[in-house]
This record gives sequence, C-alpha cells and structure tokens, in this order.
Amino acid sequence: MLKQIIPQNKSLRAALLAVAASTAMALGAFAGIARGAEAPASKDAPASKDAPDSPYSTTTADIQKTLGFVPQFFEAFPAEALPGVWQEMKELQLNPKTALSGKEKELIGLGVAAQIPCRYCIEAHSEFAKLNGACDAELGEAVSMAAITRHWSTVLNGNQIDEGKFRSEIAKIVANAKKGSSGQAGKAAAVTDGASALQDISRTLGLAPEFMRKFPDQGRAGAWRLFKDVQLNPGTDLKGKDKELVGLAVAAQIPCKYCIIAHTEFARLNGASDEELSEAIGMAAFTREMSTLLNGMRVDETQFKADVSRLVKGAQASAAAKKTAK
Repeated sequence: MLKQIIPQNKSLRAALLAVAASTAMALGAFAGIARGAEAPASKDAPASKDAPDSPYSTTTADIQKTLGFVPQFFEAFPAEALPGVWQEMKELQLNPKTALSGKEKELIGLGVAAQIPCRYCIEAHSEFAKLNGACDAELGEAVSMAAITRHWSTVLNGNQIDEGKFRSEIAKIVANAKKGSSGQAGKAAAVTDGASALQDISRTLGLAPEFMRKFPDQGRAGAWRLFKDVQLNPGTDLKGKDKELVGLAVAAQIPCKYCIIAHTEFARLNGASDEELSEAIGMAAFTREMSTLLNGMRVDETQFKADVSRLVKGAQASAAAKKTAK
C-alpha cells in the first residue's frame, strides 16, 4: 500500500521521505514540550490562595474587618487581582482624607459608570452617593454632565477640530469668565434655531467656538440649551467645580483630548486643585477597572445588589452607633 502512494521517481521519493522525516522529528519535539508542560508541579509550587498567610487570605481578612463581611463580587475576582483592587478601593474610594469628599467621588464614579455603561457600577455609585448625602437632583446632574461630555466629544473628534485653535478658544473663554465680560451686552434673546443659538453662545462665552459653529444648525439650539442649562448654570444642585470634575473624569476614559483640556481648565476656573483633578481621574480609572472585572467575571447581579444594600445598611448602622456614643 505504501509503495502505491510513494512515487517511483527516485529523486522525488527521496525528497518526500526527507520531508516526512523532518515532520516526524518536529512532531516529536512538540510532543516532548507538551509532556513537559504536563509535568507534575514541583515541591516549590506556590501555596494555595486559602493558606492563612497568603495575600488573598490576608486581603479577605482585611475586607471582613473593614466592611463587616466579604461581598460576593470580591470572591468572584481572580485571587491574584484582589489584593491590588482592594488596596486601591480602600485608599482612594473609601478614604475619608482625600481632597475630594465621599459624595464627590461617588458622583464622579456614577457619571463614568453611566456612560460605559455598567449596571453594577451605576447601582453601587448611586447608593454610595446617597449614603454620602447626595440628593436625586445631584445624581441626575452628574449623569447629565457625563452625557454632555460624550456628546461634545463626538462632535469635536468627528469634525477633527484643530487642537491648537481649540486650546486658544478655551483660553479666551476662561479669560472672559475671569473678567466677567461677554461678547454682546444686553438681555439674552430667545434661542429658537441654530442662528439664534450662535448669537447666545457668543453673548454667553464671549465667542462662538469652532466646534459649536460646525454643529448642524438643526440641532444646535437644543445642544446649546442643554450645555447652558446644566453645565453653565450656577443654580444647579451640583457646584460648578463638581460638574467639571465629572466631565474631566468621563473625558479621561473616553478618551477625548479636547474634553480633557476644556474640563481641566473649567474645573480650575471653578476652584479645583491639582489634587482634586488627580483624584477625579483616579476615580474614573478605578470605576473602569471595577466595571471590567464585574462584567468580565459575570458577577451575579441580584447578589451584587444585595451586597451593596448590605454595605449601605452596615455603614448607616455604624454611623448611628458612633452618633449615639457621643
């Protein structure tokens, strides 16, 4: 049978036999590698994650001590990832000594979570923000700021706005705000269409930026109204600084270079420190990190909500006990 398959031409037959021999040697080497990979673990193999002194065990013990229990979602995370995740959460999100307040950090997390979107993070940051004193209006404004930032990020990047010119226009807007000057004096006219929106933009900001001029006339009035009624409105429940920090956090993880430039300058204009800017970006990064782990590990959503509720009730009980002790 083999003779029927191998050609009778001696030169061709020799070449084919050489190829077959080389292939057999390669397969043999591969099999050796595979056998090596399947070799039993050495005596120096890493200890079990459940060993009392393992990083995983010491981390879960600290979570238990800090929170009163170990939430199910932490147990779903890879053992190697949990120590770093917990340390970051404890030292940034849960730390009462950061430049940003607990409420500010949670509202920033909510803004980022809303536009990922991550149902787990929306649930957690909403409840934790309320725990820290946020009202429903503040939650809504944080989410609105996230939406506004995504909206104008799309416009800026889609129209490929010149970055140098954009920086110059932002600098002029900031300078006008500091001087309290505007492009047009007098009472604001009603904004009913794209043209009247441009007039109001110039009157309010001192100029009409290129990215707003490039927005479709048919949608400019509504887009500007949202921008003005939320982001620029001094009468919102959220302070100007907090709104800009939400915008910066969202911009940093889109990422949108234009929006990072604008929200950084506007946040500083509203009194934000470099430390607050850094913490807002850190909260954005941590929210994305947690969102990836929660969704990637397919954490049970019902149990997650129950864990968040238990955390909130535990914190409320602890606060009440401290108040009574005083």
